[in-house]
Amino acid sequence: MADGISNALPLEDYRRYGRQMILDGFGLPGQTSLKRSSVAVVGAGGLGCPALQYLASAGVGKITVVDHDSVDLSNLQRQVIHRESSLGTSKAASAMRFIHDLNSTIQVTAVENALSSENALALLGGHDVILDCTDNAPTRYLLSDTAVRLQVPLVSGAAQKFDGQLCVYNYGADGPCYRCIFPKPPSQEAAPPCEETGILGAVTGIIGTMQALETIKILTGLHDGKPAMLLFSALSFPAYRTVKMRTRRPDCIACGNKGANIDLIETTDYIASCGGVRPNFEATGLLPGSPGQRIRVQELYDMVLSNRSPFVIDVRPETEFGICHLPGSSNIPLPRFVAEPSSHIPKDRKDVYFICRLGNDSQIAAEALRGVSPELRAMDIVGGLRAWSRDIDSEFPVY
Repeated sequence: MADGISNALPLEDYRRYGRQMILDGFGLPGQTSLKRSSVAVVGAGGLGCPALQYLASAGVGKITVVDHDSVDLSNLQRQVIHRESSLGTSKAASAMRFIHDLNSTIQVTAVENALSSENALALLGGHDVILDCTDNAPTRYLLSDTAVRLQVPLVSGAAQKFDGQLCVYNYGADGPCYRCIFPKPPSQEAAPPCEETGILGAVTGIIGTMQALETIKILTGLHDGKPAMLLFSALSFPAYRTVKMRTRRPDCIACGNKGANIDLIETTDYIASCGGVRPNFEATGLLPGSPGQRIRVQELYDMVLSNRSPFVIDVRPETEFGICHLPGSSNIPLPRFVAEPSSHIPKDRKDVYFICRLGNDSQIAAEALRGVSPELRAMDIVGGLRAWSRDIDSEFPVY
């Protein structure tokens, strides 16, 4: 302090945040608002990582990171704040270390417990904004209901394949909640995880960064409060579209002014209401099945070693077949095969073996062939190519 002038921020903050403080409409008030704010980021994955980067670099004073998962090698393609040195460790703890290294002035709390209806209100209470950076329907509905109960905005992002979407829920006097827009949860088949569909890492970076931007706009008073959904498609032109959304539904069971359930969080089984526990497809692919309908990878390998030349059909998509496949196998994607099963089988073949990534689609293909050609011996490989890599050839790629 000199000549009686006191600074609203620590002196180093003026230099650190000066590039955004000089923006019209932002200024010193915007920066002090960020410094006083508290934000909860649920999910430190593909969306949460870029969101956390920009929230921390912008100077949000308190950040809570909620994630019960650990860092896996397959995460590093898109989850940019985690490192090879973090493999096997908690994502929440890894995110906290990253934020400390980036901006040591931020107060960070890492929550390594799974979010549930029992702890959501306690964990997320006291925050000014909640970011939904998750990838499953039960948590999305829980977060929306929690945001409504706590009366805070929810900044929600989603990404899959080459596409993404962004929306701010429960913001303003008549801003809709997630249930207003999606009153009925999607089926599990309609919302598969990115492990099944694939995801371009840069897409999660774009959506996660936009989540941080929307949050900063809310905290600094720059958001116009109009309910809208931003749609992004990496392969379209223009890449961005904005869809105007409806206002709050009066009859919404979460936020409506007519018949809202004040005990919704406590009385809802979020997993059951969204179709139950998602199947573990790797585990189901390892089930033995009916006798004579499935064989182990060792049996297939023994056929190869004895020069019996088994007729193997790989029912994965062409793109996945191009990544890796067993020598001598033929690629007929599952939709094409089940449309006309018998037409793909040479007349001199009586034994047909189906294989896929985990051992699930191959069962569908074998059953389809048995249904139209019972005289053929149609079998599939237990555990698929994942089992082949684990039990036969450790150099065979796992993706």
